[in-house]
Amino acid sequence: MVIFSFYLLRTWSLTIEAEIIDICHTKTCDCTGSKINCLEAKEWLKCQLGVWQFYYEKRDIRDKELHPATFPISLASKIITLFSHEGELVIDPFVGSGTTLLAAQDHNRNAIGFDLKEEYVNLSTSRLSNQNAFNKAKQIVIQDDARNIKEYLQPNTVSLIWTSPPYGNLLNRKRKNKSRRDRDNEQLGKVEQYSQDERDLGTYEIEEYAKAMGDIYEDLLPFLKEKAHCVINVPDFWWENERITLHVSLIQQLRKRGYELRNTIIWDRTNIVNNIGIFGWPSNYITMGTTFEYLLDFWKPPVVGKNK
Repeated sequence: MVIFSFYLLRTWSLTIEAEIIDICHTKTCDCTGSKINCLEAKEWLKCQLGVWQFYYEKRDIRDKELHPATFPISLASKIITLFSHEGELVIDPFVGSGTTLLAAQDHNRNAIGFDLKEEYVNLSTSRLSNQNAFNKAKQIVIQDDARNIKEYLQPNTVSLIWTSPPYGNLLNRKRKNKSRRDRDNEQLGKVEQYSQDERDLGTYEIEEYAKAMGDIYEDLLPFLKEKAHCVINVPDFWWENERITLHVSLIQQLRKRGYELRNTIIWDRTNIVNNIGIFGWPSNYITMGTTFEYLLDFWKPPVVGKNK
């Protein structure tokens, strides 16, 4: 096994043969009892709203040349602090630009992120270079297929699975910019897909994609602690004049694989969407654009006979 160790041995980037990763997965905070997180009541109350908004900061990546689809650090931070304690283990099966790992570093969570592309593994590592001196946790990047994650983990050690996965083949087509006032911009005619690797879920048609996601998450279920959460960020979208309800497909798949849907949270993106076009004008109102995405919150159900 080849290990490249950086930053006082706290942040690692790995391209390795599958092997169980030695990483802490237990609480290092002072929380007692059955608390799900380290939040105070006032902070917890803010999470009870079913519609969330987030803002980008300087550390966020907005350059599509680096990565075509990033989410704000503030989003990852809210998910991580809501569904885990300090010291616990967070997994991102499709880590991309490494935002999950950066948020985990900020909040003293151990974390492992997986991605197919060496380019994104390197990007994730570079973003972690400004190590938080007070961070006692470890963040690891592994270049591998999400289907192989089970080879790296120990059962019942993961407190949170959080990711924004590829959205089927949504990005794997030329941009037509139909919704934009300024159609002839730098994105017109561009394919923004992550890769053309046959293992990349972003190249799959919707039915094949949903099944592949179900297979991956079924493999991950034994590694979640009981009542630990799994949160997936997805939108619905239009394809060939048809509404593709991606969130419904994923809910159906994960339910079949043993997960229980606990909440559906709306990520309202109106505050960060620029240059909204007039979808469908003037004859087809139903082609409206989507300025929100879903945060699907599942958990690993408790053993039958125990109270929820």
